[in-house]
Amino acid sequence: MSDHLSSTPDVSIILPTYNERDNIGDLIDAIHQALMGEGVDHPLRYEILVMDDNSPDGTADLVRRRFELDAADVSCRGDATLRLHVRTHDKGLANSIRDGLERAAGRTLVVMDTDFNHDPALIPQMVDLLRYYDLVIGSRFVMRGGMEDVARYRLSLLYNMFIRFLFQTQIQDNLSGFFAVRRDRLMQLQSRFDTIFYGYGDYFIRLLLMAWRSEWKILEVPVFYILRRHGASKTTFWPIFRDYTKAVIRLRLFGL
Repeated sequence: MSDHLSSTPDVSIILPTYNERDNIGDLIDAIHQALMGEGVDHPLRYEILVMDDNSPDGTADLVRRRFELDAADVSCRGDATLRLHVRTHDKGLANSIRDGLERAAGRTLVVMDTDFNHDPALIPQMVDLLRYYDLVIGSRFVMRGGMEDVARYRLSLLYNMFIRFLFQTQIQDNLSGFFAVRRDRLMQLQSRFDTIFYGYGDYFIRLLLMAWRSEWKILEVPVFYILRRHGASKTTFWPIFRDYTKAVIRLRLFGL
């Protein structure tokens, strides 16, 4: 095996953050535990990319202190590398995720929220399933998936039914944002990133629609969203409903 291949991470995990000081440290520890903790049979070589939109609450400073990052905002622990990127331009969730995906070096790529909605313990399973699939989605709307917030679960379920009706797809959770994807497959779409990665979580609707129409092999695995541990959510239902609906209608009328 060449030096290049031996140093390439198996997995890159992209964590977009904005005002997640109270969650990000515990989440990174939980990812380390899931991927190389006690009882892990096949530890992965991985990198974590914290893509912070210059959070005013000191998210980046906490990561630097807690994980003893060097002057280049990098730290290494065995086969794990942690990289912090503080973003001062083109802020926003979709842009932050795109930036992380384009910086990532892993053969497989994982994107997840940083408020513990998405369970780090699922990462090894999702990555392993990429041996058979191009894209694995953490889904609330398959058997054993769900949400602790029952009212929001029902509204999200109805909205996903609306999306499936409009675009005639069979993807159950178009709003999850928790996914693992083969790098080679994703980069086949790189010329279309400008038409996918903008706005907020609506980028995921566009990404999934493009993957579906490109006939990717897609699998949904169950996830259960717990309530946020710390801090206030950046998403309030009605503004997000309005913005996503505008994005979906635009997508239906004008395409990708």
